[in-house]
Amino acid sequence: MQGSRFAFGPFVLDSGAGTLLRNDVPVTAGYRAVKLLAALVARPGEILGKAELMDAAWPGTAVEEGNLTVQIAQLRKLLGASVDGGEWIATVPRIGYRFTGAVKEIGEARRKPLPLPSKPSIAVLPFVNLGNDPEQESFADGLTEDLITDLSRTSDLFVIARNSAFAYKGKARDVRAISEELGVRYLLEGSARRAAGRVRINAQLVDAVSGEHLWAERFDRGLDDIFAVQDEVTARIVEALLGRLRMPPPRQRPKSLEAYDLCVRARRLMDDTPRAAQEAHLLLTRAVTLDPDYAEAYRWLALNHWMGWVHSGGPTEASRGIALELARKAVAIDPGDAGCRWALAYLLAYERDFTEADTEFAKAIELDPNEADAWAALSDITVLAGRIDEGLEHIRKAFRLNPFPASWYYLPLGQALYAAGEHQAAVEALRRDETHRTSSRRFLAASLAQLGRVDEARAEAELFLVGNPDFSIRHWAAMEPFRDVAMRERFVEGFRKAGLPE
Repeated sequence: MQGSRFAFGPFVLDSGAGTLLRNDVPVTAGYRAVKLLAALVARPGEILGKAELMDAAWPGTAVEEGNLTVQIAQLRKLLGASVDGGEWIATVPRIGYRFTGAVKEIGEARRKPLPLPSKPSIAVLPFVNLGNDPEQESFADGLTEDLITDLSRTSDLFVIARNSAFAYKGKARDVRAISEELGVRYLLEGSARRAAGRVRINAQLVDAVSGEHLWAERFDRGLDDIFAVQDEVTARIVEALLGRLRMPPPRQRPKSLEAYDLCVRARRLMDDTPRAAQEAHLLLTRAVTLDPDYAEAYRWLALNHWMGWVHSGGPTEASRGIALELARKAVAIDPGDAGCRWALAYLLAYERDFTEADTEFAKAIELDPNEADAWAALSDITVLAGRIDEGLEHIRKAFRLNPFPASWYYLPLGQALYAAGEHQAAVEALRRDETHRTSSRRFLAASLAQLGRVDEARAEAELFLVGNPDFSIRHWAAMEPFRDVAMRERFVEGFRKAGLPE
């Protein structure tokens, strides 16, 4: 996406791309660090309060002030001395921080346009909530997400994933720029208003290359018809883009609109902090109480249990058993849901049931070839099976479908690059995984160690052990779903060099 670029000393910061250059050479900086630096250099000489800076780096998330202190210290180390020999970032005691250097804004930079796929390609932009009640925001978001899912199940279409579509939420929309950034020809945009038991939806399909409006329609229906409207919109788009109406079987829909709203709200929390995921767990538990046959809610509950986010002590054997049971239930309720299939496949791989896991992954891809999360999860399992090139192909496909992905995508990418011996590229990828940094730090430490940067590797290993004090290489190697002994030893070697405990 577009963003401002700032030059100071030998550095150029591109806030939109999330990159920092020193004398035109990329500098490895984490996501939070870039956000903080962007906030500071955008207002040089001004004092920015701690609360304001924490909101810039951790929007919508409650974090301790110590996290800000750590990030500022790392930034100072990264930037080194300023032109006059002082610090680029000055501390204002008890208040905040101030950027001391001279800054020149050098305008916006745009990502290199992505090539168009060989098949009709589309992104569903977040529908605008026109209701007076901000609480209805989740309804508009849910409508957008469902349309993405419905369209992506059509194998003759190329459909951009949810995370990348929502990167444009609340932003001014230049359709040609969005088309180039996402590498799609068509955009669906619209609005929704929900009130007094009715819903009004406006939708239009745009050819971003020619600027032509291919289709537009307004739907004014009872709220109970919302899923029928989604099916109708999907059918009209497929017909417009493919010249024929050929739809996969309709998805199973929730019976309770309240359960649906709860699940939409929970999904928005899933890529955030463990504390947010605990809130999501409560919402999802309520959703399945209201609708015991709601497959998607069971899928997210399964992933929450597997990650251990709903347990104060982290993932346990019992929590993963619960996760597997929930994932199986989700698939049993709705065998045609690709998301439920890949979640079950991933959990089965960690149970060493590789035959069934492979079958479930294959079914997930067959049901929805545009399911970016499935390709990312499959990359993880494929690399640990020793099929490095195949794993790299899977994660690159995930990034193409999801150019602005959730933070966790950088973990399987970094793991695949490490396995391929591309250790510097692995470091750069893993340092972009901020949300799940506790997990990725062990691979970051191993990658740095393989590059001979032992001090940095040991520092990362120590930080990893703060959050994982019981970690041992032997236990990790036994738990991970390796199918290739040589691949397991490649990772073990890096861990040992980084100083992680045996």
